[in-house]
Amino acid sequence: MKLKKQVTVCGGAIFCVAVFSLYLMLDRVQHDPARRQSGGNFPRSQISVLQNRIEQLEQLLEENHQIISHIKDSVLELTDTGAVSPSGHLPFRSANGSWVLPFDGRPTFLSVKPQDCQFALGHRGQTDLQMLDVYSLLSFDNIDGGVWKQGFEITYEPTEWDSEPLQVFVVPHSHNDPGWVKTFDKYYNDQTQHILNNMVVKLVEDPRRKFIWSEMSFFVKWWESADASKRDTMRKLILGGQLEIVTGGWVMTDEASAHYFAMIDQLIEGHQWLEKNLGVTPRSGWAVDPFGHSATMPYILKRANLTSMLIQRVHYSIKKHFASTRSLEFMWRQAWDPDSGTDVFCHMMPFYSYDVPHTCGPDPKICCQFDFKRLPGSRVNCPWKVPPRAITDANVAERANVLLDQYRKKSKLFRSKVVLIPLGDDFRYDKALEWDQQYVNYQKLFDYMNTHPEMHVQAQFGTLSDYFSAVYKANGVAQGARPPGYPVLSGDFFAYADREDHYWSGYYTSRPFYKNLDRVLESHLRGAEILYSLAVAHARHAGMEGRYPTSDYSLLTDARRNIGLFQHHDAITGTAKEIVVIDYGTRLLRSLIGLKRVIINAAHFLIMKNRDVYRFYQTEPFLETDDRRATHDSLPQRTLIELDSSPRYLVLFNPVEQERLCVVTVLVNSARVRVLTEDGQTLPVQLSAQWSSAVQMSGEVYQASFMARLPALGLAVFHLYDSVDSPMTLRSDTLLRLSGRSQSVRGLDPLPVRSQVADPQPFYIQSQSLTLGFSGTTGLLESIRRKDDPQEVRVQIQFFTYGTRPSKDKSGAYLFLPDGNAKPYTQRDPPIVRVVEGPLFAEVVTYYQHFQQTVRIHNVPGVDGQSLDITTLVDIRDQTNKELSMRLLTDIQSEDIFYTDLNGFQIQPRRYLQKLPLQANFYPMPTMVYIQDSQYRLTLHTAQALGASSLASGQLEVILDRRLMQDDNRGLGQGLKDNKRTANRFRLLLERRSSSSRAVDSGPVSFPSLLSHMTSTILNHEVLALPVIPKKRGVPPLRTFSPLATALPCDFHLLNLRSMQNQDAHSPSPYTALLLHRLGLDCGLDAQNPGFNCTTTQGKLAVSTLFRGMDLHLLQPMSLSLMYSSSPISNSSIISLEPMELSAFKLKLH
Repeated sequence: MKLKKQVTVCGGAIFCVAVFSLYLMLDRVQHDPARRQSGGNFPRSQISVLQNRIEQLEQLLEENHQIISHIKDSVLELTDTGAVSPSGHLPFRSANGSWVLPFDGRPTFLSVKPQDCQFALGHRGQTDLQMLDVYSLLSFDNIDGGVWKQGFEITYEPTEWDSEPLQVFVVPHSHNDPGWVKTFDKYYNDQTQHILNNMVVKLVEDPRRKFIWSEMSFFVKWWESADASKRDTMRKLILGGQLEIVTGGWVMTDEASAHYFAMIDQLIEGHQWLEKNLGVTPRSGWAVDPFGHSATMPYILKRANLTSMLIQRVHYSIKKHFASTRSLEFMWRQAWDPDSGTDVFCHMMPFYSYDVPHTCGPDPKICCQFDFKRLPGSRVNCPWKVPPRAITDANVAERANVLLDQYRKKSKLFRSKVVLIPLGDDFRYDKALEWDQQYVNYQKLFDYMNTHPEMHVQAQFGTLSDYFSAVYKANGVAQGARPPGYPVLSGDFFAYADREDHYWSGYYTSRPFYKNLDRVLESHLRGAEILYSLAVAHARHAGMEGRYPTSDYSLLTDARRNIGLFQHHDAITGTAKEIVVIDYGTRLLRSLIGLKRVIINAAHFLIMKNRDVYRFYQTEPFLETDDRRATHDSLPQRTLIELDSSPRYLVLFNPVEQERLCVVTVLVNSARVRVLTEDGQTLPVQLSAQWSSAVQMSGEVYQASFMARLPALGLAVFHLYDSVDSPMTLRSDTLLRLSGRSQSVRGLDPLPVRSQVADPQPFYIQSQSLTLGFSGTTGLLESIRRKDDPQEVRVQIQFFTYGTRPSKDKSGAYLFLPDGNAKPYTQRDPPIVRVVEGPLFAEVVTYYQHFQQTVRIHNVPGVDGQSLDITTLVDIRDQTNKELSMRLLTDIQSEDIFYTDLNGFQIQPRRYLQKLPLQANFYPMPTMVYIQDSQYRLTLHTAQALGASSLASGQLEVILDRRLMQDDNRGLGQGLKDNKRTANRFRLLLERRSSSSRAVDSGPVSFPSLLSHMTSTILNHEVLALPVIPKKRGVPPLRTFSPLATALPCDFHLLNLRSMQNQDAHSPSPYTALLLHRLGLDCGLDAQNPGFNCTTTQGKLAVSTLFRGMDLHLLQPMSLSLMYSSSPISNSSIISLEPMELSAFKLKLH
């Protein structure tokens, strides 16, 4: 009743204000002397004055309308929240001690359609091989299999091929790492350029010769320096089918630590180059060297229209099992696929390696005799002590029969009478002699086999697609279709072991500094692509293309290629030599600086209120960057904003596709900072110290934190002043918990510091959503309680260290070979703990010798306030053979099940297997890991790929950094001794599960909640705070830029808005690629208010009305790597995506 009364009173007030405003306006018009004209005749000169007055009146009416809307919104907000701070605007402390903020004037809602929740619960397509089940089934024994050590003896009847001869495809290849023990450029100069130069000569000599090439990064470098005749020859070889480009990505990407944004981007970069320069479209994927294989890769290849793929590095026990059941070729299907729409034909190589001794058949001693590079006198020999012999008329019969025996044995592991024999190794064919040795000797063998019908074999050189085409033809099916009786598989192939208990699970964490830098670059690249595309489209729309620096496109290309290069399976993995790591780091830093420039230049244009006054000066940037990195291996330093009484403008870029309500922190030089919105509203500011050490604060620099609501993918403008009168700037309350030792702690005016001797009692910090408990002894997190839950949930953070084995085989860059269970991390002195509390955030910072952990909660409604922001600064440079891990201990009854993501794209359920060694139970965690029971789900979100596990029920564990003093005998020849001071960033999210959601736990799929997806997005795409550089002639008027006219459905992720290439490499075409991912959702977790209006639409989106102030002139569905296009659809079409679907569209925005 009371509420109704309030609404009535406010409604009456609105009416009064409206009437009074109109009265004032009419009054102003009547009393205007310019209006008094004699005899009612308007002289011509005064008509324009009248028009101005009419426009003024319209403007006043519009302002009045806005005032009324604002009052209306406030009334709605009152009725929605029922909360008003007593002082009207200032934050205040409630009776329970938590801070209450003035509301930001906007009610928000969450509306997820029930149909959009069905996918997580729905029926899945039936598969024959589910990798979780295969793991449960296998004993993982390592029985000696004879000549094929990790396999078994293969037998056959000589008559088996009488009715259908064996078809043999020998596929010459050269595996070129774009950086490993040499840098990319050194490999190119020393080896790769010679391989490609010899190729154009040697393949031409005989049209029967074939070759495959994979790494476009090297191929493009060669092409750019090749003369016209070499280019022409190369083009003819490719179009004539002698040379096949396989996969066609910029690199052969890692599949464990790489994020799907970058995996797709490096594929687009390679494919776009091929389309522009050669007009070829790869059909088959080739991945012989990534250390384990992800289920994301077949999906990406399928969406890029590739029909077949090959993988190699799979656990030897799985290879043996698949070989024994003739399941080495299968249709790889996504676990979440309700039918067979994601199926890709996949070939798994059966033996230990992709080198020649392990590819012709099961006996490496024999196969090595057919690697003619190892002929006596060569620098490479056969470890089995029997060298190859050149083929002559005298020995060809015997040699051909010995080789055919291997081919037949290998073919017995497959279902068709077609066999694939790769012929190559790392950086092979770099000398003309080797081309002759391999091709001439093999041709003699083929000629002999093919002219002896009693051998029942047809042998030839082939490309990878020649092989796949023959398999499809032999089975009577179309390209890429499932041959009858071939199994369907779902799941992935981690962790990889190549022998004994040597699990390659160390590289999931190796060199975490660069794994983090990679993701910072990816977020910047995506942000720069989006802003650049929008700026160019708006410039085109305004007819200002000539005045916008479109040449920034070359900076985008440089960044795409350097980030693409870093996805290589020896780069992001942390498994290259130190000198190579420096080269990668230097390239990444150069690209980061370039991307910040692209962002600044685009933001400058887009925030101009009047774009006619826009001027671009290359030497005078309009904005500063948010931070700076002194070197490629140092942590970023935030930009200091120097204030005085005239306003400093700050532009905030939100790279997320939804509106964002969040806390933003900037560094200022004044404690009297005042922050205003664009329309002049003063915002509450929490002023905190900038600490130079655990107990020492800086006297000149302060942190100013404020709550901002930012438009989706948009740019918002704020004003900062040094103001004597800043009542909304509230100081943080800081407490230092010290051990009994006397330590001098001094607060600096105006920021007081209290100190106390730490006691073992737990202490707490809280926000409107969360209360966190911390150990009085360790200063680390102990419990979480959510506002809507009476139960305090135990979530203890502890730190542990792993050593490595005393035996010969030790942990290195690739391998994790621990010396048993982890030991608790200990140090002699108790930690120093700093507790900071205020209206916008509260945090606990704990200082240990080798790490410093900050746990912060934001006191804002929505996504930003629902999870714990955790930063762990790690420095283990004084350690020897140690790995530092962070473990979370809870009472969640997760048993032996946990969940890690694959490439930030999908979730893969995991099972802790007692029968496997500890290191086999670690998995890659590119973006998240979670455990759950019937009541709770606890998710650790991460901003960098690391190795993770759950070694006991209720536990989560993450390896933060590894320092290892020796090589692990996989070819690198170095340990990991170049550790950096590394900031590992996380978000910890505790969610309540609803009772119905337990039923789907046993399945092969799982999905994050909507809140979890959004938490991952805000963690990986931070707001960029870009200060406007003061100008002598003043800053022109600026305004907020909101590019989206309608909100994207909140289960859509805008993966990229990528300007497409022109024939000229330095400028974009008029086309833009829109890449969208519709997320799979688990709705079985309690929905929280996200802080913005969030709706789902059953996957439907109207692109034509998406972008504000833009006309859509083309809407064309494309394959994922933009190589294949469908017919354009009507610009007003509603596009539709299924859950989990990745789709690409070509747009022309004007």
